[in-house]
Amino acid sequence: MTKPAIEIIATGLHFPEGPVELPDGSIAVVEIGRGRIVRIREGGRQDVLAVTDGGPNGMALGPDEALYVCNNGGFSWAEEGDWLRPVGLAPDYSGGLIQKVDVATGEVTTLYDQCDGRKLSGPNDIVFDDQGGFYFTDTGRVREFQRDHGAVYYGKADGSSVRRVVFPLLAPNGIGLSPDLKTLYVAEMETARLWSYAIVEPGVVHKKSFPSQNGGELVIGLGGFQRLDSLKVAASGNICVSTLVTGCITVVSPGGELLHQVCMPEIYPTNLGFAGQDLQDVVVTLSLTGRVGRVRWPEKGLRLQHQGAR
Repeated sequence: MTKPAIEIIATGLHFPEGPVELPDGSIAVVEIGRGRIVRIREGGRQDVLAVTDGGPNGMALGPDEALYVCNNGGFSWAEEGDWLRPVGLAPDYSGGLIQKVDVATGEVTTLYDQCDGRKLSGPNDIVFDDQGGFYFTDTGRVREFQRDHGAVYYGKADGSSVRRVVFPLLAPNGIGLSPDLKTLYVAEMETARLWSYAIVEPGVVHKKSFPSQNGGELVIGLGGFQRLDSLKVAASGNICVSTLVTGCITVVSPGGELLHQVCMPEIYPTNLGFAGQDLQDVVVTLSLTGRVGRVRWPEKGLRLQHQGAR
């Protein structure tokens, strides 16, 4: 396990996640604990970009340069020393949402709150394809004696349609696409398993038969007590997965080889995003302690489909 130097670019946040580099080079992150999106500018200055309410989680910049936000509906929280952590449903929880945020004005629009008449439980992470749509995970929600099954959905960015792509999954979290857009990757948080699906057409994947419980091809399963969170795919095709408890970014080849683990300065490095002109910086949310870090990465990130040349 390697331990690189990391620059802390923001502090004092309430469980930040979903880092996105905006066109002006600033970094947007959500504060799940405050129900809002914050922009981090050079020098660490912060300003509120939008108030989403609920629990904004993963984000992606769309082809129209708006932010598309997975809102999990909100958590209840516990403070333990320097840690702030989610421990259950928010008292006013009523379901999850997919929201669109105008970066210039902060206006928030709800695109989806249900699919086929069933409410979304806890949308978590999101990735765009090049066809005007996006895949997102719904982690499900846990109650005292019940758990909502998780799923993967595909929505159109114009709000016209949403469909369920994969079901059931056990707490799916991170989601990403291979460089050729032919493979969808999904990380299950509680099983610490990374799954892949061959994409047949936008919003449709090939599913393997039994004994695969979710139709996926297992890429890798991590041993010991580890939990998988968000993921991003490098230009090489390697999958970089935020790994909780062990506090690292786990790098896995498309063939399922564990290449290395990069140590972060706390046990909950929940999300990562590639940034910088050469896409070789990684921005990491250190959620328990409310910080955001930036670290030089050994390989370049994958240029997102809608961004074009910088």
